Amino acid sequence: MDRRNFIKKSSYGGVALSLGLHLAACRSINAVSGKINPISICTWGFVDANAAAGRALENGNNALDAAIKGVNVEEKDLKNTTVGNGAAPDREGNVTLDASVMDHQGNCGSVVYVQDIQNVASLAREVMDHSPHVMLAGDGAYQFAINRGFKKQNLLTDNSKNQYREWLKTSKYKPVINIENHDTIGVICRDINGNLSGACSTSGLAYKMPGRVGDSPIIGAGLYVDNEIGAAAATGLGEEIMKTVGSFLIVELMRNGKSPQEACEEAVKRTAKRAANPEDFQVAYIAMNKAGETGYYSLQQGFAMMEYSNGTNRRKESAYYLKT
Repeated sequence: MDRRNFIKKSSYGGVALSLGLHLAACRSINAVSGKINPISICTWGFVDANAAAGRALENGNNALDAAIKGVNVEEKDLKNTTVGNGAAPDREGNVTLDASVMDHQGNCGSVVYVQDIQNVASLAREVMDHSPHVMLAGDGAYQFAINRGFKKQNLLTDNSKNQYREWLKTSKYKPVINIENHDTIGVICRDINGNLSGACSTSGLAYKMPGRVGDSPIIGAGLYVDNEIGAAAATGLGEEIMKTVGSFLIVELMRNGKSPQEACEEAVKRTAKRAANPEDFQVAYIAMNKAGETGYYSLQQGFAMMEYSNGTNRRKESAYYLKT
C-alpha cells in the first residue's frame, strides 16, 4: 500500500470511528443541555413503575432512589400477585417477600423471607445504609424493619386468600411460565451523573415451600451493578438463575467486550444448555452498560421490558432462545 492510499484509508477509518463515538455520545449526552440522559429499564411490562423511576431520574434523583421508587409502585399494587402486598402465599398461606438493592459504589443490601412488611426494596436499602450487614432474613429482618419505622401490614388479600384455598384442593405445584403478573420486578437506572444502580423485589413462586428463597435477593444472581461497566437484573425461575449467577455473569461478559444484548443472550444460552428441562421454565435478563446501551433476552417467548429514556416510556418485546 502506497502512502497516499494509506492516508486515505486511515482517514476513512478515523471518520467511521468518530461517527461511532458520536452516535454513542448522542445516546448518553443530551445535545441541548449537555447533560447525561437518564435511563430506566425494568423487567416485564410494569408501565407505571418504570415511569415513576424515569421521572424521578429526570427530577434529579440518584439512580438508587429512582430504582426503589419504581419498585415501590409494584410492591403496593394489590393487582400484582408476585410482588409486595397482595402477593401469592407459600404452601402454608404466608406471604413472604425478598428484595435486594445495589448502588454505584458497590454497596448492597438484601432481605429474605420477610413477612408483614410491604416495601421490602426500601427495607433492603435500610439494611445497606443502617446495618453492618448485607442480608437480613425472616424475623430478624422484620424486627429491623419495625425498628426503622416500617409499619406492620397484612399482605394476604382476600383475592390471594381465595386463590390459595382453590390451590389447596389439589396442592399441585409446578411453576407456570409467564403468568402471575410476570414474576419479579427488577429496575436498573442511570442518573444524570452517569451512575448506575438497581433494585429487585418479589414474593417468589406461588405456593412455594416455606423457607424457599429465589434469586432476587442474592447479589450477583438476581441483581448486580458495577458502575465502571454496567448492571443486570433477572426474572424467572430463581433456582436456574442462581446456578449461573446470571446477573454477575452478564456484567462480566460486558467487561470482556460484549454488548448488553450479547451478554444477556449468552447468559440465557448457558442456562438452556445446562438445564435438563429448559422448556418447562422461564428465565430472562435485562442489562445496561455505562454508555446507556441496553439489552434484554429470554429463554421462552413472552418476556418484555420497559425502557424510559428522553421522556418516553416504551415497552420492548424480547427475542427468545427456545423456538417452537
